[in-house]
Amino acid sequence: MVMVLEFQVVVDSAEPHVLAGWWAETLGWGVEPQDEGFIRRMVAEGHAGEADTVVHEGALVWRAGAAIRHPEGLGRAPRVLFQLVAEVKSVKNRMHLDVKAGAEGVDVVAERLEARGARFLYRGRQGPSSWVTMADPEGNEFCVHS
Repeated sequence: MVMVLEFQVVVDSAEPHVLAGWWAETLGWGVEPQDEGFIRRMVAEGHAGEADTVVHEGALVWRAGAAIRHPEGLGRAPRVLFQLVAEVKSVKNRMHLDVKAGAEGVDVVAERLEARGARFLYRGRQGPSSWVTMADPEGNEFCVHS
């Protein structure tokens, strides 16, 4: 019997709501809405405290994180959760995202991402394949390839 498991990708972040928004725009995905009424009820009933929440772009949200989804839903791609961590990134990622540039091409996409706060790290090549390695606004590495 083969066990099939579902998963989500989790990215540690100093500012999860900001980084979730950056990646949602980068990928053309959407930030998952959070239920402000539910959050207020959890605080009012004592299940959470005011310190567990933050106002982001005018809405009350959970401080601990934010998630993004592919516009076609979870059947198309796994959810990406950005979770709050106290420590800053200090070493190279052991896992990273590869972003397909599509018809625009690697250089155009890389330039657009740099203009939005990504940082160019280096160009890579292996046989006929080439890519650009970049870092998002919090320093998480990712690659852009064709």
